Amino acid sequence: MHLPLTPHPEFRPEADFRIDVEVSRSRAGVLALHYIATGNIGAFRLPPIAAALRTDELWQGTCFEAFVRASADVAYYEFNFAPSTQWAAYRFDGYRSGMAPASKIDVPRIDVQSNNAGHELHVELELDRLQGLPLNAPWHLGLSAVIEETSGRKSYWALAHPAGKPDFHHSDCFALEVPTA
Repeated sequence: MHLPLTPHPEFRPEADFRIDVEVSRSRAGVLALHYIATGNIGAFRLPPIAAALRTDELWQGTCFEAFVRASADVAYYEFNFAPSTQWAAYRFDGYRSGMAPASKIDVPRIDVQSNNAGHELHVELELDRLQGLPLNAPWHLGLSAVIEETSGRKSYWALAHPAGKPDFHHSDCFALEVPTA
């Protein structure tokens, strides 16, 4: 499934580029994401590749994100992936409440490719041990990105945006239902 992300209307980028995401559940507990940015990628502030360590506050710079919940649940998970291959995983009990590091998750497989024509980040998450994500049921996803440009300007991209300021945690952002494998 190939989907375009759109910039928040109040936080559009200065440079001309686009961001798309390919999503699949190849196995029941596995979520594969492929973020593809094309256009003026030279305007991106991209951190250098580093060890794939769990790191907080990645969203303060260029970062690709996924929010995942079971169809009828208010609890959800947030995953952040930096172009450096650093990552983060959190569990929330409800809208922006009860945040805790997500445990029982393996280090995601992250592959980054970048050149003047584009930037790609592939990630495969094994989510089969996470509480509240049934393997035999659809999941609702919110897919997003924060792009920091070399000018310092940030744009906020998502499948859907709620009214008001950017808020990837808002229930309107969980716009994609992904069926079981």
